[in-house]
Amino acid sequence: MTILLKMLRGVYRAFTVPNARQSPPPRRPKTPQIKRQSNRPQTRAAPPPKPFNEKTAKPVKSNTCLKGLAWITDGDTIKIKHTQIRLFGIDAPELDHPYGQKAKWALQKLGKGQTVRAEITEKDHYGRTVAKCYLSDGRDLSAEMVMLGLALDWPKYSGGRYSKLETQDARRHLFLADARQKGRMHVWRNFEARREMRAK
Repeated sequence: MTILLKMLRGVYRAFTVPNARQSPPPRRPKTPQIKRQSNRPQTRAAPPPKPFNEKTAKPVKSNTCLKGLAWITDGDTIKIKHTQIRLFGIDAPELDHPYGQKAKWALQKLGKGQTVRAEITEKDHYGRTVAKCYLSDGRDLSAEMVMLGLALDWPKYSGGRYSKLETQDARRHLFLADARQKGRMHVWRNFEARREMRAK
């Protein structure tokens, strides 16, 4: 009876206890994952516009529109796609005049990284394209410069469109631009003479 019990226990263990030495099942080889390529075109950041060059400048007809990044020349002049553009209806100081550099950098700050829309109106007597220029949010660049006190309304060309936006002391600070509008060019000559005297 004891021998029979031992035999039954041995058979039971053989079927119920797994073999510790049994090798694990073989692993399936990993299949390489293939990266799906997107059909969307890769967009690259637009390069900054190049400085204005008269040799590469292209004439633009009136009643047309230009869009693009703007290269700032001074407080009332920009360049879009090789076309030099004078902001409509305003007058900002020259770069070497008081507030000239400040006006340029203010315009640079306004248009930095934005697409400017220029609605061509005419060409001035210097051959520059004159345009009403707008930022992507709809703001008028001419109006913004006048409100900052860094440009004056020029009623001769704007019809007084921006006159109410002028700051209280703008005409006093930008006295050379004011003199140019009024034909008082002796103010310019006196300013230049004083500057030459200080330089000596």
